[in-house]
Amino acid sequence: MPDVMSNSSRLIGVGVGPGDPELVTVKGVNALRAADVVVVPVMDSGEQGRAEATVLHYVPAEKVVRVVFALNERSDRGRREAAWDAAGERVAALLRAHSAVAFATIGDPNVYSTFTYLAQTVAELVPGTVVETVPGITAMQDLAARSGAVLTEGTEPLTLVPVTAGAAVLKDALAGPGTVVAYKFGRQAGEVAEALRETGRIDDAVWGSALGLDAESIRPAAELDGTPLPYLSTLIAPARRDGGRGGKL
Repeated sequence: MPDVMSNSSRLIGVGVGPGDPELVTVKGVNALRAADVVVVPVMDSGEQGRAEATVLHYVPAEKVVRVVFALNERSDRGRREAAWDAAGERVAALLRAHSAVAFATIGDPNVYSTFTYLAQTVAELVPGTVVETVPGITAMQDLAARSGAVLTEGTEPLTLVPVTAGAAVLKDALAGPGTVVAYKFGRQAGEVAEALRETGRIDDAVWGSALGLDAESIRPAAELDGTPLPYLSTLIAPARRDGGRGGKL
């Protein structure tokens, strides 16, 4: 049941980047350290996630609260929603006891983040909660920097597609102009490679996974052979360019 009294606590979604602890912004570090507690999402299997590993570079372990999200559950909707409800209740309880709770999320809290759904749930459970976000560096930015791929020039558009929406959505984007970035494509690597070849976009494309971590892999998309890749793999298919200077800025 929602609280009947309003609350003035703050829930801050902090983007901690794709995995490299050096890519957390100064503002992000300050927000993590200023919060009373820092919530990190963990899978139902209990292993440490990227957000938790990154946060522990900047705050002591006793300040970190692990909250289970059934991130591995994709078939049982009821079980998944029950886990979400439990997570929301856990964070709501923390907000009732503290004035500032930070939630660490990989990448940016406003780009395909679990924080969006959590904030909606908590706002219903604890009316009056102030929700804030601290932007973080995204996987596409890190992959562009590490691979040398230029995301945009001149008036080129940039299209970001989660391949969980289906490879057909990616193929439509690849048929259009500008650079296309694909998130979460690892389990459909074969279909992604086929879409790149059919649209003539595979030669300059690059993919990466575990960016900034020991298991980091950054490879040309032309090497994709259909073997499944890590779920959080990222792909960049740069815009078709004629070698000029990108047109009008």
